[in-house]
Amino acid sequence: MADPTIDYDDVQGTILRGYRVNLARHFILSITDAGQARRTIAALLDGSDGLPSITTARHIHPKPPCFLNLSFTAPGLSALGVAAADLATFDQAFRRGAADPASVAAVGDVGDSAPEHWLGNLGPATRHGQVHALLSLWVSESEDVLQETTATLRSAFAAGWRELYAHDGMALPGNRVHFGYRDSIAQPDVDGAPQRKHEHDPDPLNSVKTGEFLLGYLNENGGTYQVQPPQLSTNGSYAAFRILEQDVPLFDSILSQGAASSGLSTEMLAAKMCGRWRNGNPLVLRPDEAGPVLPDDSLNRFHYVDGAQPELDDTLGLKCPVGAHIRRNNPRDEGVVGTSARHHRIVRRAMPYGSEYDPAAPIAQQRGLVGYFINASLRNQFEFLMAQWNDDDAFVKSAVGPAGSEAGNATFNISGQDVFLGINDPAVSSFTLPGVSPKGSGNTKLQHFSRSVITRGGVYCFFPSITGLRYLASLG
Repeated sequence: MADPTIDYDDVQGTILRGYRVNLARHFILSITDAGQARRTIAALLDGSDGLPSITTARHIHPKPPCFLNLSFTAPGLSALGVAAADLATFDQAFRRGAADPASVAAVGDVGDSAPEHWLGNLGPATRHGQVHALLSLWVSESEDVLQETTATLRSAFAAGWRELYAHDGMALPGNRVHFGYRDSIAQPDVDGAPQRKHEHDPDPLNSVKTGEFLLGYLNENGGTYQVQPPQLSTNGSYAAFRILEQDVPLFDSILSQGAASSGLSTEMLAAKMCGRWRNGNPLVLRPDEAGPVLPDDSLNRFHYVDGAQPELDDTLGLKCPVGAHIRRNNPRDEGVVGTSARHHRIVRRAMPYGSEYDPAAPIAQQRGLVGYFINASLRNQFEFLMAQWNDDDAFVKSAVGPAGSEAGNATFNISGQDVFLGINDPAVSSFTLPGVSPKGSGNTKLQHFSRSVITRGGVYCFFPSITGLRYLASLG
């Protein structure tokens, strides 16, 4: 079946393209004057009034100094004039918002991650205003461009908007996150999306229908996600914007204690918890040592289940644990609840924030990841993934490997929640290192570790198409 034809000029760029930049600034905005706000949207579409223009998915050459994308919350769409009857057709999770108790329960934003602790008025609406829009500015490398463009945008915000908060991102050397892992490796291959710079043969396990990421196209269920009015129903997408603090000293202590109790090296344990070595090599392909970095077209091309070649099969998680981070978030060909991995994929557009961890630094600083988890259904993709795969150890179906049930079963070889995205209450937290034995009797279980990734902010937002943005600018 041929890939669908997507009008790249009508799609906001961050949905289908990764920008490969070093700097970012995310502006959290409240609308104070709808008419003025609509005029600002129109100017951002046309690049008029001295403003940068909204970036589309069309390839730009040469690479521009900055990229810009705009999204709205459900209250933001209402403030611009979208009718309540039309808003009722939008994704239910989007309408309730990230700080709603149902969303909090689905995602696991409890305790220190609860909305009342979030930064910059991102929790429940305050006297400063309700979150209506997110404007994200990505800058290739120039701090001067970041500051100059920020000044231009803030001048435009002065009429019709209130800036509630701004959060910066800054890439680390080697495209790493603060826990030391190489990042941005496993993005889904979206049918019809622009070719990547280093294109390789599509991986059937990684190919996902367009409708999982853009409204108006066929999704993995054979249907389409649509909303009203029609101007907002094609080429738009939803996203969960997240600020996730990473506690590096705590994670290092989890590795040290786990290594001592399991007999593994800290680097091997770090690989087991993630599913990849810190250089990005997957454990399934490099189970014994990290080795030299594999070619880009190999880093994301592997199976967990292989009946044809028993020596390559990892149904039981002996190479990559069943509960490893990458295996929970993309189970590939593993039998899981929720039909298949392709039904619940997300595109992640995030980058680190904060300075690199220095144990000798006299003042503790916050650091982590900030950005978007993009999908066409917040309920069926982002929230399902968090609730069913990251926060539940019953996400994998019963399965035995080539050696039969005496070697074990996948359902016995997982416990607890995702080490990185789970709630991980130390009273009940655990992570299983599978061994060969019936009913998990040969497994090693690491227990009683705390949450090392804390939610510091969240917003459910909608990226309209360019057509949709023009519609919003014309309301009223």
